[in-house]
Amino acid sequence: MAVGNYSFFSSWSGGKDSCLALYRAIQAEGEPRILLTMLVEDEERSRSHGLPVSVIQQQSAALGIPLVVRGASWSNYEEKFTRAISEFKENGIDTGVFGDIDLEDHRVWVERVCSSVNIRASLPLWLEPRRNLVEEFIRLGFKATIIAVKDGVLDRKFLGKELDETVVSELESLGVDAAGEEGEFHTVVTDGPIFSAPIKLELKEQVLRDGYWFQDVRG
Repeated sequence: MAVGNYSFFSSWSGGKDSCLALYRAIQAEGEPRILLTMLVEDEERSRSHGLPVSVIQQQSAALGIPLVVRGASWSNYEEKFTRAISEFKENGIDTGVFGDIDLEDHRVWVERVCSSVNIRASLPLWLEPRRNLVEEFIRLGFKATIIAVKDGVLDRKFLGKELDETVVSELESLGVDAAGEEGEFHTVVTDGPIFSAPIKLELKEQVLRDGYWFQDVRG
């Protein structure tokens, strides 16, 4: 990939927001050097979306961007994250790209942690209307599947559904934010304009864990 105006790592959940932020950073002539995904302590699945490492590895291969993973508990999450991005800085990466939209405490955290190792925090989606971002994601040709819903907020019938205009409208009719920015649901991206090939998902069982119903998937 051609060298851009700046080199960056993407804070990568595997979901739609981190993907759209990555896309925008590339369009702004940034050079993506690393996808950073934080995992649970046993390093078998992602901490935020419950994705198996094998799926994230397939995303990394399809995007052509190396993957770095770190296992962490919530108590040492910041320490492990900071240590990872400090290593990135030593290797010439000057920017971190994040998919946060408008949750102020998230912005404060990423800016504080990045500044501690002299990395610039970039939030390409910041303060844009949530519905507009989802519409852009779909219009660009990205594909995402809902793989987690908050128990008591959203019915698990949505698990395994592709996030399209029909599903977005149905979510909004139930009073759920189109972007799920408050944690109502999470997605996994399976295809799009920066993917060299689609990710094929095999849907497994649905499990309740930490207040969320997760659609277990295999790549």
